[in-house]
Order: sequence, then C-alpha cells, then structure tokens
Amino acid sequence: MNLLSFIATTWFGHEHRFLGLDWNYLVILGLIGTATFSMRFLVQWWASERQGESVIPVSFWYWSIAGSIIMFLYFLFRRDPVGILAYLPNSIIYIRNLMLIRKRRLAYTAASSSQTPRENS
Repeated sequence: MNLLSFIATTWFGHEHRFLGLDWNYLVILGLIGTATFSMRFLVQWWASERQGESVIPVSFWYWSIAGSIIMFLYFLFRRDPVGILAYLPNSIIYIRNLMLIRKRRLAYTAASSSQTPRENS
C-alpha cells in the first residue's frame, strides 16, 4: 500500500494496520498534538541556549496552548475522561501566563519615559 492510500484510509476514519500498529485519523491527530506540545520544549531549550541561562520565551506558551488544545480534542474524540481532564485546564493556565506577561510589558512601557533626559549645563 502506498503512502497516498495510507493517508486516504486514515483520513476517512478507517483503521489500517501499519508497522504492527492500528492507525486512524484520531491517531494522526494525537501524533500532531504530541509533536506540537513537544515543540514547546525545543523552543525553550533553544532560547535558553541563546541566552546562556534558563529562560521561557513567550512562544513557549503559544506552543503549549496549541498542543493542549489538539490533545484535548484528541481525548475528547476518543471519549477518554482522563485525557480530557489532563489537558482541559492547561490552556487556561497558559493563557493566564500570557496575560501576566502582557500586563508586565504594558506596565514597563508605561513606566518608561518617552523623553530623553536633558544634560545639566
């Protein structure tokens, strides 16, 4: 079976056995969710290496939200209450972190002077 027919069968929801595993559109969705969620760790590692210290970039939270939503949908479609409850509240926490970051940036911007100080003569 070629790759195109494999994708077509999984896309329409028919299970297919490949490499000894059962594949369908939900498995593909779960893999995409896992890959998306895992990207946050790569982003954080790369940002920390660039800074030379442990940092959490804003993109970490966006990857976290995207991965959590996809994984939540995966578990919702599978009707798995454990997975649903594991991923449902995560996005709320990640969104709150973004709100706190935005609030801090706005406060910093408001506190910084828009004028340059004059030199004393």
